[in-house]
Amino acid sequence: MPLEYIALMMVAAFFVLVLTGIPVAFAVAAVGFIFGFIGFEGWLFELLPARIFGTITNYTLLAIPLFVFMGVMLDKTRVAERMLEVIGHASGALPGGMALAVIMVGVLMGAATGIVGAAIVTLTLMALPTLLRRGYKPTVACGTICASGTLGQIIPPSLVLLVLADTMNLSVGSLFAAALIPGLLLATLYVLYLFVLAWFYSADVPALDAAERAAMSTRQLIRDLFTSVLPPLALVLAVLGAIIGGIAAPTEAAAVGAVGAVVVAAVMGRLSGPVMSETLKVTVRITAMVFFVLIASQVFALAFRGLDGEFLVEAMFDWVPGGPYGTLLFMLLLIFLLGFFLEWIQITYIVVPLFMPFLAGYPEFSMVWIAILVAMNLQTSFLTPPFGWSLIFMKGVAPRGIKTTDIYKGAIPFVIIQLAALGLLVAFPQIALWLPEAIGW
Repeated sequence: MPLEYIALMMVAAFFVLVLTGIPVAFAVAAVGFIFGFIGFEGWLFELLPARIFGTITNYTLLAIPLFVFMGVMLDKTRVAERMLEVIGHASGALPGGMALAVIMVGVLMGAATGIVGAAIVTLTLMALPTLLRRGYKPTVACGTICASGTLGQIIPPSLVLLVLADTMNLSVGSLFAAALIPGLLLATLYVLYLFVLAWFYSADVPALDAAERAAMSTRQLIRDLFTSVLPPLALVLAVLGAIIGGIAAPTEAAAVGAVGAVVVAAVMGRLSGPVMSETLKVTVRITAMVFFVLIASQVFALAFRGLDGEFLVEAMFDWVPGGPYGTLLFMLLLIFLLGFFLEWIQITYIVVPLFMPFLAGYPEFSMVWIAILVAMNLQTSFLTPPFGWSLIFMKGVAPRGIKTTDIYKGAIPFVIIQLAALGLLVAFPQIALWLPEAIGW
């Protein structure tokens, strides 16, 4: 049997295992080993130890557990919850002000954690009851929280960008710089949508009532802004600025961010033994998941390439009309659809490396731009009904009165906004490339 047929069977077997509910990391490794032995009787895997060793000793990837620790610490100490409360009061006189606070906290949480699941769950638990209690329409509240939580996919420092930098052999600093303006552009489009909603349908996004606003004096609000919002904001900006400015490597900046998160929590009086213990446990669990998938994907990639799978991918691209941009749009569509079924890390380590050699052959394409397109595309698939992971995360922790249709209807306007932003990024690459070029990356 030709090797290409075995490679096709390998891909089909992988999706069958995933659809049966087997964890993706186990499915990836099992399929790789089984079909690698079918094709080569196991000798191909003599190369595997060297590949795994090279992966787990990658210095840049040490930033992953450090960034995870920073985000989990800010989450477990409820610093993000306090930020939402203070920013909500600061903008509470405006219709939709609390929703704007959710967007702003989503930006900060995305920059702090880079973990979509953690951001969605945290925002749902602390913001959804608050929005509903203040009279927000359930669809608007659900959509705003889901969209804000997914900003962690594109707002640096993001785990998605870290992994893409490793997969595509790109500078982490260049990706962080390239993602900053698209991420802020997307957040701005969300805010503009809420302003339009507040203008035409103010009853769906009411302002805080006068009694609640009066409960917090202007002096107290200013003090809370300095004590509860400024420290975590300064921490995120310092970490991000050090990486983009070339002052520190990503791993070094992540280490400073981890220590800084502990300092911020201690200064705010929220650090304790149980909090530190829980933060470490969650950090180890998330890091182990990421690296296990990373190692499993090495098995799959080695077997697939050994079975001439790259020739299959090349033939698939040859069938796509439209030249370079047709190939690009086909890749984005495929990743968008895969995002319904697979986690971003599996797509990044398994799917993206198969496409990159072909896209890298087009001189008109910048790989930094391609990486940002992939990150924003994954973010869109996370939010799209009916299979978007963000919607599933929210449904799992939402109050009983929230229907699945509320979550889906609320997400649709933000999906349209994200597709518009992705279209702008495809049409105008300089949105992503201007900043890294300006600072010399």
